[in-house]
Amino acid sequence: MSMTGKRVLITGGGTGAGADLARGFVEAGAEVVISGRRREPLERVATELANVRCVTADVTDEASVAAMFDAAGPCDIVIANAGAADSAPFRKTTFDQWNAMIAVNLTGVFLTLRAGLLQMTGWGRLISVASTAGLKGYAKIAPYAAAKHGVIGLTRSLALEVARSEVTVNSICPGFLDTPMTEQTIAVIREKTGRTEKEARTALEGMNPQGRLIQPAEVTAAALWLCGPGSEGVNGQAIAISGGET
Repeated sequence: MSMTGKRVLITGGGTGAGADLARGFVEAGAEVVISGRRREPLERVATELANVRCVTADVTDEASVAAMFDAAGPCDIVIANAGAADSAPFRKTTFDQWNAMIAVNLTGVFLTLRAGLLQMTGWGRLISVASTAGLKGYAKIAPYAAAKHGVIGLTRSLALEVARSEVTVNSICPGFLDTPMTEQTIAVIREKTGRTEKEARTALEGMNPQGRLIQPAEVTAAALWLCGPGSEGVNGQAIAISGGET
């Protein structure tokens, strides 16, 4: 699969799945622009990979998103990957926690995809990296799950609007990923339950019927497929990568 001649913008591109997406699209021949709030991790990725530029941006801020696209230039593929996780029992969830989860995980996707669509003049791919939490509920992450459900609704609605064009809109919904964000989740489990790191990791792995964490490369492979030949009819889908979790 060749992405030669395509420019790809990946938000949250400095770590985890975003960094792996950058690597995969560079290897496929694309020009890649990665964005995030922190410059240092972006520059590490850009140093390791050829044909990568980095732009600092806050996807929760409309003006910052507009500046991000101005700096990136016209993009054929936009991947809204930036996100954050938090957990608390619902009764202890604060309004600030709610607002933070909605801002980065839902509003950030809205602003990124809207700006991405506005600058597309022909063929284009809009992809959000959501979560299995957008397809089902999990205890103690209600704001996060609500935001990810919102991303799926946004994807399905926007897909209908662009269906007559050469643009498609899809979401990728992985289970727990083998990334720093999951390491943070493991640390929280250890702190709040007293479990060992191995026990906490095993609990997360056990949520996948295959008994493992999902690898970032699996998300990258799905994104490349959505951008390649033969995927033209795939539009408005929430593609689960979860080992069969229902």
